[in-house]
Amino acid sequence: MSALSVELLAATTAPPITSAGDTRLGIAALVGIAVIIVLITRWKVHAFLALTIGSFVLGAVAGAPLAKTITSFTTGLGSTVAGVGVLIALGAILGKLLADSGGADQIVDTILARTSERRMPWAMAGIAGLIGLPLFFEVGIVLLIPVVLLVARRGNYSLMRVGIPALAGLSVMHGLVPPHPGPLAAIDAIHADLGTTLALGVLVALPTLAIAGPLFGRVADRWVKVEPPETMTPARASDDLKHRPSFVATVCTMLLPVVLMLAKALVDVIVDDKQSLVFRIFDVVGTPLIALLAAVLLAMFTMGRAAGFSKERISSTVEKSLAPIAGILLIVGAGGGFKQTLIDAGVGNMILNWSDSWNISPLLLAWLIAVLIRVATGSATVATISAAGLVAPLAADMSTTHAALLVLAVGAGSLFFSHVNDAGFWLVKEYFGMDVPQTLKSWSTMETVISVVALGFVLLLSLVL
Repeated sequence: MSALSVELLAATTAPPITSAGDTRLGIAALVGIAVIIVLITRWKVHAFLALTIGSFVLGAVAGAPLAKTITSFTTGLGSTVAGVGVLIALGAILGKLLADSGGADQIVDTILARTSERRMPWAMAGIAGLIGLPLFFEVGIVLLIPVVLLVARRGNYSLMRVGIPALAGLSVMHGLVPPHPGPLAAIDAIHADLGTTLALGVLVALPTLAIAGPLFGRVADRWVKVEPPETMTPARASDDLKHRPSFVATVCTMLLPVVLMLAKALVDVIVDDKQSLVFRIFDVVGTPLIALLAAVLLAMFTMGRAAGFSKERISSTVEKSLAPIAGILLIVGAGGGFKQTLIDAGVGNMILNWSDSWNISPLLLAWLIAVLIRVATGSATVATISAAGLVAPLAADMSTTHAALLVLAVGAGSLFFSHVNDAGFWLVKEYFGMDVPQTLKSWSTMETVISVVALGFVLLLSLVL
């Protein structure tokens, strides 16, 4: 099951854990989030424990039975680890093979040799945008992080200057550009035209990426000073290697998941017969799990064997890649548990009920609804699906162009202010070696910039198209 289907299943079939009033639910959500932040920042409690305790506090304040709160938390933790954890593990293996074989050195040396210091942030944004087009954010993170950290350390670049553009490239694609699963789901719910949405999505995404990536990266660099963490930065390949994998072979291996997932998205659009052999093949090989697994198996030959690794050394490399990510898996899983507790408590439905009485522009309404659901639940996918379903009736009288803009408004709102209830928040925090305040100043602010800037361009296009 894909990460998208896991989140949709959790969002639509999980029973509510309480029928508390809207005011009580709002207070419960705020108290739960506040407890997590205070435990981590003031008392230095490990994020896994803080998220677990915060989930129980949320359920208690909302008036939910403890047993149902535990069920919601464990369900969310399990679905998140199932949907994201395996991808993180496969990405870690691929990253370790990339590093130990010298493939990462080959990529980094080529980038540093051919890109000037001034253009490096723009190059990282472009690479991330290309790779992130068909990928879930978490998959893009695990593929790009080794390269980002190595570029920062080898080239003596600020981690914020090269990291923020890469994160922005992934995030902008995640929210605005089909064939990414989020925008595709919104297109289907609103019955917008795919081609029009793709064209307008690219038109909005490019300037948004420029502002929230390389340009905001300069600001973030003044706010947050961090060094690439030693535990996450791949070491230079040992000098006893007979030779390194070629640049072309390494890049092709890294792009294999991208190509497979993009091919699946295109086949889903082009092929009408869902029972055809072509559709069924790509429906399997294009899933994130299979695509990354295929890349790992290919990397054992194009990287491991190309570097002269024996079977024993390849096995040892795989084993060593998994230990450093144990803490990340627990934190990300607990973030999913907290998110599911919020959803089952009825916070998302509460926001949808509040929005019924608002009388504003449909584009702004769609953005605001997605923003509130995103902030409350931590899930961009849940925010996209919920907001798109709510505003879909508004598209009935819209032109093809404005229906596409409605999809983009929903996508922009789904990216707003990622914080402690978002698995992506903890991934970025751990991989970049930041504390919670630093992550809020950099990653969370970057997400907010993307959301607001994208909305601005959507509203501007609505006036001229």
